[in-house]
Amino acid sequence: MEERLRSKELVGKILISEESGKKFGVVGDLDYIIESGELLNLVLVEPTKHISELNLREDDKGRILVPFSSVKSVGDFIIVTEGDII
Repeated sequence: MEERLRSKELVGKILISEESGKKFGVVGDLDYIIESGELLNLVLVEPTKHISELNLREDDKGRILVPFSSVKSVGDFIIVTEGDII
């Protein structure tokens, strides 16, 4: 049986690169479409210097947006593929 993950369980987790193991920051919020519930981006708080090297989009508050499509796995950490981020 596939386990469903609640979106609120993503907040507070550390984002890590699958390729290099670098920490990118902590997920502080989620960006999604209200009508459908489709998750678009993870909103980072406490970004590290490694994520700034990727030149990602920011929201209106200056927080870094990481496309949810780049997420490969969720456990104690959220693992993303760098090639899918940009």
